[in-house]
Amino acid sequence: MAEQQASRQNQIRPVVEQAIAQVLQNYLPQIQAQIVQQVLDAMPPGGDNPPAAAANSGALVQAVAKIHAGTTQKEILRALLDAGGDYCARIALFVVKSGAASGWQSRGFGDDDPVKDFPLDLGGGPAAHSYHNRVVSPGNIAEMGAQFGQQFGAPANEQVLLLPLLLKDKVAAMVYADGGEDGALDSDSLELLVMATSAWLEVASLRKQASKEESSMPRAEMTTSAPVQSVSSFSDPFAAHAPKHVASIPEPEPAAEVVEVASAHAAAAPAAATDPLAALSPEDADTHRKAQRFARLLVDEIKLYNQAKVAEGRRHKDLYDRLKEDIEKSRGTYSKRYGNTAAASADYFSAELLRSLAEDDASIMGVNFRR
Repeated sequence: MAEQQASRQNQIRPVVEQAIAQVLQNYLPQIQAQIVQQVLDAMPPGGDNPPAAAANSGALVQAVAKIHAGTTQKEILRALLDAGGDYCARIALFVVKSGAASGWQSRGFGDDDPVKDFPLDLGGGPAAHSYHNRVVSPGNIAEMGAQFGQQFGAPANEQVLLLPLLLKDKVAAMVYADGGEDGALDSDSLELLVMATSAWLEVASLRKQASKEESSMPRAEMTTSAPVQSVSSFSDPFAAHAPKHVASIPEPEPAAEVVEVASAHAAAAPAAATDPLAALSPEDADTHRKAQRFARLLVDEIKLYNQAKVAEGRRHKDLYDRLKEDIEKSRGTYSKRYGNTAAASADYFSAELLRSLAEDDASIMGVNFRR
């Protein structure tokens, strides 16, 4: 009996499958449309269109990519002004030298670029606040001074924005932006672009320096230590730009300026008894100097990409805990290159951490720091 029932089901199965397939074929488009509509109805408002934030993020990525495509410092800064023009109506860059700010280039102010050589007043208002505190400062056009307003006019909503561009822990330039006639001003995007520009200029400088050190040089040059560039010797795009207006405002001291304690006289003089490498062979002394320079590059890179953590770590004296992953990764890189060389006995990497990151105060690194 069971065998007869199974045989009958096997005979009917193809007919049932064909009938169901025909029904599904007829109604599948309608079912699919209903499912899609139900999903769309369940989404939050605006979910059925690409979010504006996503489109804006994509534009920002492209803007940063254009800045990073620059091969010279002037190209990088021009790319900043070009990209910044998409997030405000008018944007200008003012060079800071010896406490004075002078116009360099701008976008949106007219074909003749009236910003060039114009003195930006750092004595008060949002410009002074941004310059001295190294922060983005919004303000009103009236706070920029009467001369500024007369020269360039006021944006429709009278709102302006000042952003500091940092190089080697010092303000190298001030970026001004406003919304012009329509008042459109995206401060967050502009801040991101300025930060990306600052970081890329630093990276470009470190890469150039590392490339020079790795290149072959005459033996006479190999036995001397090349000084690390400070801001005053930083190869900046404004080297030929001398401000026409000298301000009496002192330049704010950096939180942690990178200064190389060495002089041209010491580098040129023969090895003296005070030189810790004087007793070494020329080859070993050269290895030590290369290790020192490599350690500086590694620590500079840590500072570059962790500026906020460095500031907080110094304040709370737990710098090592905050930067442990980056420090140990760089320590491994240093050890891999110089751990089995003549410089292995001198831990230049730890010494540079204390000198540059902790400002020669071991307590700032915290209790978990190991040398």
